[in-house]
Amino acid sequence: MGRLHSKGKGISASALPYSRAPPSWSKATPAQVEENIIKLARKGATPSQIGVVLRDSHGIAQVKAVTGNKILRILKSNGLAPEIPEDLYMLIKKAVSVRKHLERNRKDKDAKFHLILIESRIHRLARYYKASILI
Repeated sequence: MGRLHSKGKGISASALPYSRAPPSWSKATPAQVEENIIKLARKGATPSQIGVVLRDSHGIAQVKAVTGNKILRILKSNGLAPEIPEDLYMLIKKAVSVRKHLERNRKDKDAKFHLILIESRIHRLARYYKASILI
């Protein structure tokens, strides 16, 4: 079975570690991690960007293992969560850039086709979020 909106057919995915405890070598305390998350969110980073920075710069593989809460939940409790979900926001941003491209290149049929796929994904996600009362 292939993917819905792309050419891929693979089933590969990263696997979460079996152990849910924070690594023994990690010196980060939950308070420090939450402080870092709040600081990065105030700078305007998205939840996934915050996770990448914590993983690459601070050696925190999984925030939930250290703090007990996911990044978005920590942001919500501090009133810093984004207004629209990040995945929907990124799809809208991509659709806007493709539309801008199509204004300059009217004959680009491939971009026109992929814009339809992107917008289908946006509508499907919006329908899900409306049903679960997140937007």
